[in-house]
Amino acid sequence: MIRTIIEPFRIKVVQPLRFTTREEREDLLRRAHYNPFYLHAGDVLIDLLTDSGTSAMSNEQWAGMMRGDESYAGSESFFRFEAEVKDLTGFRHVIPTHQGRAAERILFSLLGGKGMTTIANTHFDTTRANVEQSGARCVDCPSPESRRLTEAAPFKGNLDLDAVEREIANAGERKVEAIIVTVTNNSGGGQPVSLANLRAVRQVCDRHGIPLVLDACRFAENAWFIRDREPGQEGRTLREIAQEMFRLADISTFSAKKDGLVNMGGFLAMNDDALAARARSVLILTEGFPTYGGLAGRDLEAIAVGLREVVRDEYMAYRIASVRYLCHGLKERGAPVIEPPGGHAAYVDAKATLPHIPKEFLAGQALVNALYLAGGVRAVEIGTVMFGAAAQHELVRLAMPRRVYTQSHVDYVLEVFADLLAERDRVPGYRITWEPPYLRHFTAHFEPVR
Repeated sequence: MIRTIIEPFRIKVVQPLRFTTREEREDLLRRAHYNPFYLHAGDVLIDLLTDSGTSAMSNEQWAGMMRGDESYAGSESFFRFEAEVKDLTGFRHVIPTHQGRAAERILFSLLGGKGMTTIANTHFDTTRANVEQSGARCVDCPSPESRRLTEAAPFKGNLDLDAVEREIANAGERKVEAIIVTVTNNSGGGQPVSLANLRAVRQVCDRHGIPLVLDACRFAENAWFIRDREPGQEGRTLREIAQEMFRLADISTFSAKKDGLVNMGGFLAMNDDALAARARSVLILTEGFPTYGGLAGRDLEAIAVGLREVVRDEYMAYRIASVRYLCHGLKERGAPVIEPPGGHAAYVDAKATLPHIPKEFLAGQALVNALYLAGGVRAVEIGTVMFGAAAQHELVRLAMPRRVYTQSHVDYVLEVFADLLAERDRVPGYRITWEPPYLRHFTAHFEPVR
């Protein structure tokens, strides 16, 4: 018998939500310079801006936090954290950081530099910013299937290996500092990478002497899709698949704010002794001592527990089903979404949703703002605002925080989206009135173009 996939937890603590009127939201958005990042969280009813750092932690994680050892050096919490990460990843060196972008900043300050190139399935925003800050160049080589948004290919997060070889030949293998595989491919719609593709990338790296970097923020979600979709993987545990993924890489950056199920934390891990020593030196300069890396001992304890909980079948079945429910609901109401559903978010094609808005007037930002005005739902643009000329699509991501919202919350989002679609012709475009030099989507100012 097929039964409803229920939330595999009971709710012990609740946070009240504030309901606002359309008129209030119009004023709030105007004062936020039409950029939802500036909105106060208390003025947002359903917050799908990101799944990063927004998880609800378990009772076991809270219990672990109570035994956090806050010693500056040699914390017992660090050694429990280190043991868990080493068992999962197989790396000899585990360097804690306060989040994933700190790991990226340390790594690419050591590998990057003018004239160098990184190749990825798709660089995400902080990865691209940290690479380019070093003076290096980013090249994306996504799979051909990823360009066809509605095609239900199983592993649209894969790298295009022929394109990778061409880019290596163009740049020269000594000028390619790393090949980066992001699992799942966030910028490409939260789509997974197959083990076969990851193994093939490993072979490319071996032939050319290039390090393979695994951006493992959503490794557990990717492991689920491998077991669910890739022939020969159906009998394995999620942890076994994840362990193989990590062991195919030379280096890994990780934001524990995603599949670590915590609100803050991450790590940089590797096997290269000399590179690890250099990374720890940078860590001490900017983050903290190598046994805390910008984190409290209680954070390290929570991550260690989260890395065990995230690969449990009952949790991941609920996680994947929740996102699939959101994606299917949007599609049923006429929203053009990336297919098949990914692991952490629904991605709506803003260009197809708002065809009356020209590219220069930022359809993605327009859709994000319209969604907030329609019902207090906050999402994020992933398109021209975020990536500039490198943007391949105009998308809006509705990211699901882990263990936070129930089915009724998702149903409300679907109702709001249906109302928006009924009035889509009235949605204005936007232009940028101010922007910073890096990661402009976080703090840029906009104005409507009517």
